[in-house]
Amino acid sequence: MPIAGGCLCRAVRFEINVDAPLGARYCWRRVCQYLGAGTGAVSALFRKADVVVSGPLTDYVSQADSGSTMHRRFCARCGTQIFSEAEERPELIFVRAGALDDPNLAPPKATIWAQSAPNWACLDLNLPRVEGQPPPLTA
Repeated sequence: MPIAGGCLCRAVRFEINVDAPLGARYCWRRVCQYLGAGTGAVSALFRKADVVVSGPLTDYVSQADSGSTMHRRFCARCGTQIFSEAEERPELIFVRAGALDDPNLAPPKATIWAQSAPNWACLDLNLPRVEGQPPPLTA
């Protein structure tokens, strides 16, 4: 059964034709705090070829702390953050766990950029913790 998800207004929908993500991490990099509206962001990694999307997406291009050129895609109608893609890794796509119909399918396996978390952040002490840039997840 494919993994499904979409945005708040349901104008954007997607299906991912796999049973589980390649991995998921909870990121506290400052950019991810903006994406998470004050908290960190949990993103799950998939092969782009497995993802089918319908609906109006808007693309915001920026430089990541890693130096990668990032495309952050969100619903053009309601603004829900849905995807991130690095130009340097075009075969992969990160999906925001909150955009999944069942976010329990993407539990984070680590906390990354922990050094950037505010002092009030609730970090899961059971997850491995990386203070800055981790090694990339792979397909």
